[in-house]
Amino acid sequence: MDLDQAIDDCITQAIDDEVIPGAVTAVVDRDGLMSIRSHGVRSETNRDRMTDDTVFQIASMTKPITAAACMQAVEREILELDQPAGQILPWLDEVQVLDGFDKSGPILRAPKKPVTLRNLLTHTSGFSYAIWNSEIAEWTKQSDIPNLGSGKLESIHQPLAFDPGDRWEYGIGLDWAGQLLEAVSGRSLAQWMTTEIFSPLAMTDTAYECRPDMKKRRADTHVLSDGQWKALASGSQTKQPEFNSGGGGLFSTTLDYAKFIQMLLRGGELTGQRVLSPQTISLMSANSIGDLRVSPVTSLDNNLSANFEFMPGTAKSWGLSFQLNEEAVEGGRGVGSLSWAGLCNTHFWVDPKSGLGALLMTQTLPFMIPQVADLLEQFERVIYATMTS
Repeated sequence: MDLDQAIDDCITQAIDDEVIPGAVTAVVDRDGLMSIRSHGVRSETNRDRMTDDTVFQIASMTKPITAAACMQAVEREILELDQPAGQILPWLDEVQVLDGFDKSGPILRAPKKPVTLRNLLTHTSGFSYAIWNSEIAEWTKQSDIPNLGSGKLESIHQPLAFDPGDRWEYGIGLDWAGQLLEAVSGRSLAQWMTTEIFSPLAMTDTAYECRPDMKKRRADTHVLSDGQWKALASGSQTKQPEFNSGGGGLFSTTLDYAKFIQMLLRGGELTGQRVLSPQTISLMSANSIGDLRVSPVTSLDNNLSANFEFMPGTAKSWGLSFQLNEEAVEGGRGVGSLSWAGLCNTHFWVDPKSGLGALLMTQTLPFMIPQVADLLEQFERVIYATMTS
């Protein structure tokens, strides 16, 4: 069976079983696009079909692009991985660690070590997400800080949940990495990404602002309600966010993100345009957290996210800024593959060993509910089974 047919069978079955309302998938190798397939609908409301150029909110799939931008700045010696970040942004010199609560409120103390760019890119800074950390959630409630979805810069001014370097915990570090890049470059994150990454890679449909022509192709976010997928009305954004979020916020297409993946597979270059050096790609693809390991994540808001762990039972470390599996996945990706995802169940991995990259793009919530996690695994197995048969 050829690759397209195998993927079609897998995704069509998932749509028939109402696992997802629609998806766009892609598989790339170093030479280009091996497969792009569209199935199901962009919206259960108007029944518009998914197309190869459907626009998705990619949420945390923004993070690897922010990391690539920061590593360009490291190559140009305007940022350093291990410099105390507070030397560039004084607030990061003053940030405190939350050590619990007493009758009078939060107990805060100075961190034992300064936060660095490496910490921010590897989720070892101490910055966490309220949705996945109960103490930060409680602090957010008590401090009356705007939530992350507000687009206000104040929303990322929160304490550390632990001392920098002490453990891996998924968090808002990439938002701060973006702020560091803006401070040293004098450009907004959007400007830097557009000039230094999107233009060279011809990622013409990737941006913080959904242009009118992109809006027409945008998939609605769907939520599961009594076993049925219902499209949320995508309200038009009335206020521009105060900052470009390095941790989320980009819109993109499967075709555009496939170019970013291909660039990683090709050691930092695509169609004669070099955006990162091969040495930097090697560094980004290597374990940057030492003996620490990625741990399962527990959700405090089941409307947004299920509890999740990718590749359960496989030891996982972190690069700059990707999850790395320390062992090969049976019937799937090779050891040392790079991967991550976005909150609305947009998923990718890059397998340098096999020379393959893949994307499974949906627009559904909650994140990583079991049926979607199972589909991701099936999709991966189908690709590798077809490639090796």
